[in-house]
Amino acid sequence: MLKNYFKIAYRNLLRSKAFSAINMIGLSFGLATCLIIGLFILDELSFDRFHQKADRIVRVTFRANMSGNKINEASVMPPTAKTLQRDYPEVLEATRLRLAGDLNLVKDDAVFKETAVAFADSNFFQVFSFPLIKGDPKTALLKPNTLVITEKIAQKYFGDTDPIGKTLKSKGNEIMEITGVMAEWPVNSHIHFDFLMSMAGLAESRVNSWMQSEYFTYLVLPKGYDPQLLQAKLPQMVERYFGPEIKQAFGMNYAAFREKGNELGLVLQPLTDIHLYSDFAYDLSAAGDIRYVYIFGAIALFMLLIACINFMNLSTAGASKRAREVGIRKVMGSEKSTLVGQFLLESIMLTAVALVLAVALVWLALPFFNDLADKNLTLSFTAMPWLLPALLALGLGVGVLAGSYPAFFLSSFAPISVLKGSTHNPSRGRRGIGLRGTLVVVQFCISIILIVGTTIVYQQLRFIQNTKLGYDKDQVLVLQSTYRLGQNEQLFRKQLMQDSRVVDATISGYVPAGPSYNNNFMVYGDDRVNEFTKGIRYDVDENYIPTLGMEMVAGRNFSPDFGTDSSAIILNETAAREMGWGKDAIGHTVTRPNNEGTKTTYRVIGVVKDFHFRSLHERITPLMMTLGNNSGAILAKVKARDLPALISSVEKQWKAQVADEPLEYAFLEENFNATYRAEQKTGRILGLFAGLTIFVACLGLFGLATFTAEQRTKEIGVRKVLGASVTGVVLLLSRDFLKPVLIAILLASPIAWYGMNAWLQDFAYRIDISWWVFALAGVLAVGIALLTVSFQSVKAALMNPVESLRSE
Repeated sequence: MLKNYFKIAYRNLLRSKAFSAINMIGLSFGLATCLIIGLFILDELSFDRFHQKADRIVRVTFRANMSGNKINEASVMPPTAKTLQRDYPEVLEATRLRLAGDLNLVKDDAVFKETAVAFADSNFFQVFSFPLIKGDPKTALLKPNTLVITEKIAQKYFGDTDPIGKTLKSKGNEIMEITGVMAEWPVNSHIHFDFLMSMAGLAESRVNSWMQSEYFTYLVLPKGYDPQLLQAKLPQMVERYFGPEIKQAFGMNYAAFREKGNELGLVLQPLTDIHLYSDFAYDLSAAGDIRYVYIFGAIALFMLLIACINFMNLSTAGASKRAREVGIRKVMGSEKSTLVGQFLLESIMLTAVALVLAVALVWLALPFFNDLADKNLTLSFTAMPWLLPALLALGLGVGVLAGSYPAFFLSSFAPISVLKGSTHNPSRGRRGIGLRGTLVVVQFCISIILIVGTTIVYQQLRFIQNTKLGYDKDQVLVLQSTYRLGQNEQLFRKQLMQDSRVVDATISGYVPAGPSYNNNFMVYGDDRVNEFTKGIRYDVDENYIPTLGMEMVAGRNFSPDFGTDSSAIILNETAAREMGWGKDAIGHTVTRPNNEGTKTTYRVIGVVKDFHFRSLHERITPLMMTLGNNSGAILAKVKARDLPALISSVEKQWKAQVADEPLEYAFLEENFNATYRAEQKTGRILGLFAGLTIFVACLGLFGLATFTAEQRTKEIGVRKVLGASVTGVVLLLSRDFLKPVLIAILLASPIAWYGMNAWLQDFAYRIDISWWVFALAGVLAVGIALLTVSFQSVKAALMNPVESLRSE
């Protein structure tokens, strides 16, 4: 019996080659999209879950609200780890990481700059499951000046020899002993370093200050323990340890500090939430976004749904061709369950072929998708033993889902009616647009939502590119890590200024886009010691504002002609406004309390026009500029002509000063664009899947148009004989397909508006969604539908009526 089922199914699939091909292609694209997105989602959800204690590890973060300014930091204060472990018995272990900056290592008279460097506590490998290939994880980071390196770094510096016990020397002549070799860090980890240095050698890590941070702190809690129980105890801890230092720094107790509307808090974040649920400006790695997981998951389901709708539409549309078959088989004694099984088997067979094609498509498309999404996804049946059973289950599920309605629909024909040649016309319901029309509405509704979404993403990205930033990012060359020039940094700047292609240059590690120094600044204006403003401080020279083309709205810039400018300060408009001065800030004073009970007072000499020193996701906050010789980077405004020659000249000057270290540079515009790489990536992926969705939807529409034209061949012939024009026939055939598309536009528009408005809420500076976006999506949908059905409509309309009337 089963063999007979397969034989009949195979013959029926061959008999309807065109419809089988359309179904197969649509299903294969739908399944391929679903597989790729499934791999993407699994990768995003897998971050940090490989640790043995992953479900018990939490990270301590710092969140505050100071005078209306929110502070979200992934790092906390040096004593947080030991204090939590000492005061709360539920904290079984606590460990810390601290970024170490660049490490310049000397080997064979050559200097190698290493950037992936961090300090780590001695118990780091007891908390995290990063295996050591060599060395003892319990003692590797116990002593000062010890170093654990990755296998790649061991090969780089020591070749095939055993590095344990050997040393590496920094450019500052610091000797570090290799005590461990780590396996390469998993890709799905938010922690990635090539060097881990012992925290025991960092004196700052033992400072008992609650007014500085920079320490990424992780706790291990008991099995089954609810972190919210510990979270509820942290406000008392904050008051106990932050309170005295707030009293010393701001001259008020913690209760008075809170009465002013200020809030401080330590917040526990589960380890497995770090990648997808972080919103910190500075973290150990770029975070993902759980919303994109939901968006792409919905797209995968939509694609699969559209492919299944195509199958249902074409199967029910072709019902009349198999009506007599059903009638005869019922007369011969076939039961409905037997017929349902037969039709489901045909669906599953077609889905199986489509699944094989889908796997091939995924294998071919993954390199392109990895490049597009900045991922390293693979399709490996050996590395993922669960993949084959999952694919088989997916194929079976899709086959049953896509074939269930057609199977029950076909098997329900009354044998007497169909043998007499009378069947219910499956192309129409009794009223309205019918079932297949409803399915077409769903298809195009999804397509229109994706068209609108893609358009708005690109609009927002273009808005970001064209927004007035308050500074000129064009043709600004950023020379990085210029602190390596030492005392020659100023000399190097003067040499740059001698080049006619350099308009101006400034020395400062504070860069408004890309890698930058960050310095929180807590101050009060005049004598209002109880009214604090939290902002960011930039240490700049007198060339900073003109180099970046910033505008002074009041007062003046720093100047070497004024010796008192060492105690002067320039505010941005937001800082001046929050202090209640506005453009009348000139002459007022700004005071910063210090940890030691002293204070530093600055006189306001200028107000600079607000500029975006962070991404457009965040509103401009108070910023204050002080005059200081802050090394770290040189920003040079250059002319557009002959840039390669200019950079070559700069490199020669650099090598004359620092012969053993390469020049690192970037353009400020490149740094700015990198800030929005996640949005750019999302836009590209959305555009790709929108195109695929429309393609699969059009495949089904094309199949329906082909079938409809075949079914109405005789009607078209009669109409033409009676004088109908080609245009009239084309409009007649196209009208039935335009109606569901127009309904889809009406249904999709509010859904798309709601979804994209929610996405735009993440931007402090955003576009307004315009009506023409929906009009454009509607016109595109109608145009695509017309193009899809027009070929078959025109072909049917041009057919010789004599041939069509002889078709029966």
